[in-house]
Amino acid sequence: MEMPAPDPAVLARRARVLSRLGAILPAEALISDEAERRAYECDALTAYRCVPMAVVLPGSTEEVAAILRICHEEGVPVVPRGAGTSLAGGALPTEDSIILGVARLRAVLEVDYADRIIRVQTGITNLAVTGEVEGDGFFYAPDPSSQLACAIAGNIAMNSGGAHCLKYGVTTNNLLGVTMVLMDGTVVELGGAHLDAAGYDLLGLVCGSEGQLGVVTEASLRILPKPEGARPVLMGFDSNEVAGACVSDIIKAGVLPVAIEFMDRPCIRACEDFAKAGYPDCEALLIVEVEGSEAEIDEQLGLIMQIARRHNPVELRESQSEGESKKIWLGRKSAFGAMGQINDYMCLDGTIPVSSLPFVLRRIGEMSREFGLDVANVFHAGDGNMHPLILFDANKPGDLERCEAFGAEILKLCVEAGGCLTGEHGVGIEKRDLMAVQFAPEDLEAQMRVKDVFDPEWLLNPAKVFPLAASAARRAA
Repeated sequence: MEMPAPDPAVLARRARVLSRLGAILPAEALISDEAERRAYECDALTAYRCVPMAVVLPGSTEEVAAILRICHEEGVPVVPRGAGTSLAGGALPTEDSIILGVARLRAVLEVDYADRIIRVQTGITNLAVTGEVEGDGFFYAPDPSSQLACAIAGNIAMNSGGAHCLKYGVTTNNLLGVTMVLMDGTVVELGGAHLDAAGYDLLGLVCGSEGQLGVVTEASLRILPKPEGARPVLMGFDSNEVAGACVSDIIKAGVLPVAIEFMDRPCIRACEDFAKAGYPDCEALLIVEVEGSEAEIDEQLGLIMQIARRHNPVELRESQSEGESKKIWLGRKSAFGAMGQINDYMCLDGTIPVSSLPFVLRRIGEMSREFGLDVANVFHAGDGNMHPLILFDANKPGDLERCEAFGAEILKLCVEAGGCLTGEHGVGIEKRDLMAVQFAPEDLEAQMRVKDVFDPEWLLNPAKVFPLAASAARRAA
């Protein structure tokens, strides 16, 4: 079957846009070759792929502004991209769009220990921010599992969290200011080196907006003094429901661990095989970590372990050394990669009230049997941010569709239990058509009207977040 001939008008438009971009960018910052563009055809949600018109890799805020100004004038959609680790399809391009990657924006612009602020370009990785200040006794709190690779730009776009967000909050709680470029090339400053800005909370609006409102090129982040010490404890249980009940009781007791992480048997085995962390052989595992002085740690862990004993754990073990603690966390941080070595999977992201953990875990198990697909559970149990991994065979016809249907039911369950569709991965394309499950039509309309203000032509990150029919109508209007 012969492919249809390319539309001459489309080819001419592409040539004109590339010529204009080439005039303002160094050669290495503009990628137009098809083979090289293909590297940007998807993010970590690899089930969906599309090769973009071109890729641009600016090296400054000024270059970002010039790129967006040209694309605005030409009516070309722009997809902002951090490190491409999005699990929700947040950086998936369309064939008529340009990927704007921030990989070259990696500079540390300022470190102010007196005010506990670091100002960076947003292409820097999450872990590199802590690396910049840890020698002086500070750290950056949000720590998503992909922190070795993920960029601050993506963390801001999706309001990422991580294992230690129970105590320190997610990105929005650690973001003080941004430099952002609007679609027409206008550069704006929001927030700054202070706790709160006057007027509307535009910074709060931008954090978690998934690249719908502008491209964030610089960020002022809160850095914190490293705690005196930290110690995790492993708790093994003979069922997911009992582990969930233990989490609920710890939170109800008023104790605030720095992290409570949950893994079930499939995930425990995969992580143990990968990291040799010394995890027990059990149905469900909790990693509970507290921090502070030795006296504080002993007191908090004493109470936590007392609560755990009421649930008859099959294993209850404190870390005895810094090396053992690092192994325990290496296992948890490696969970997604370890599972990927043994099976295709789709990683979900929904939140629920902590008190609903036992019910939701039991219902996921029932749904797993109904759909005939296994589920591995690994998540931030302390704040109810769940990450069920639905296992499927990508080479088996119909398995992906069945997996997606199962995932949709899990996310609906999260909303029904009093939670929401996403905790830190974002909506992207994965959950856009489930938005009506959580939001009434008037709520979605209000959100879309905010985008109208920042991006009237709907050129930024198209086909994401909002139900596809609604966003297509908005763009055509």
